[in-house]
Amino acid sequence: MKITDISELEKIAREIRIGVIEEVYAGKSGHPGGSLSCVDILTVLYFNQMNIDPQQPNSSSRDRFVLSKGHASPALYSTLSKRGYFDEKELFTFRGIDSILQGHPDMKHIPGVDMSTGSLGQGLSCANGMAMSSKLNKDGVRVYCLLGDGEIEEGQVWEALMSASQYKLDNLCVIVDNNNLQIDGEITEVMNSYPIDEKFRSFGFNVICVDGHNIEELIQSFETAKTVKGKPTAIIAKTVKGKGVSFMENQVGWHGKAPNEEQYNIAMHELKENC
Repeated sequence: MKITDISELEKIAREIRIGVIEEVYAGKSGHPGGSLSCVDILTVLYFNQMNIDPQQPNSSSRDRFVLSKGHASPALYSTLSKRGYFDEKELFTFRGIDSILQGHPDMKHIPGVDMSTGSLGQGLSCANGMAMSSKLNKDGVRVYCLLGDGEIEEGQVWEALMSASQYKLDNLCVIVDNNNLQIDGEITEVMNSYPIDEKFRSFGFNVICVDGHNIEELIQSFETAKTVKGKPTAIIAKTVKGKGVSFMENQVGWHGKAPNEEQYNIAMHELKENC
């Protein structure tokens, strides 16, 4: 299944955003801001780019995805359900005591999740291992890892970047969700990591900068990454935290809280109005 129609992909992204709001409202907790900012990235990966089959979620030939910013699990869960890995009804159980959909991704219980994540900074090291394994086995698997721009303040990220470059992991694609906000404020105020693109280049990466909400640009960047040999690629995606819900956009307060009933109704009206 590969969808190439841009308008159809944009429609899917809007529906995934609706799922994000449904989850955090039902669970009365979660991280809507950073989930909404990465939806377009996930839409392109799961519906246009990755070699995956929901009917064979553990196939050894599948491409891998690691959500290193694991608190954005509502976006991943909504995407996986939309792609057919599990019933969309599961979204309404988000963070429930008996739900498979816990606050952070769990590879043991959720079909389609390739790595359990949540402790920030560790996902890329796992993705490196997957990419190394694929190169050794010569099985053609590509590995994608999504990092938050606040997350890259973690030192382990830079150790992992050095390793990816050292071992020429050209089957690895790192995406930075550059929404410029983390839990305590703007990243420039907390721990300035700019210029992100130049730092990645200095660590030996091929770097592509894109509008993280432009579906066509995202597709082109992933296609370009597939042609790069001898080095990994980093896609720096400029995004808006809370994208798609007017009162959440660029508001740091929506990093980790659920909407009340009134806010939920406003958000759902805005999202469904555009579907």
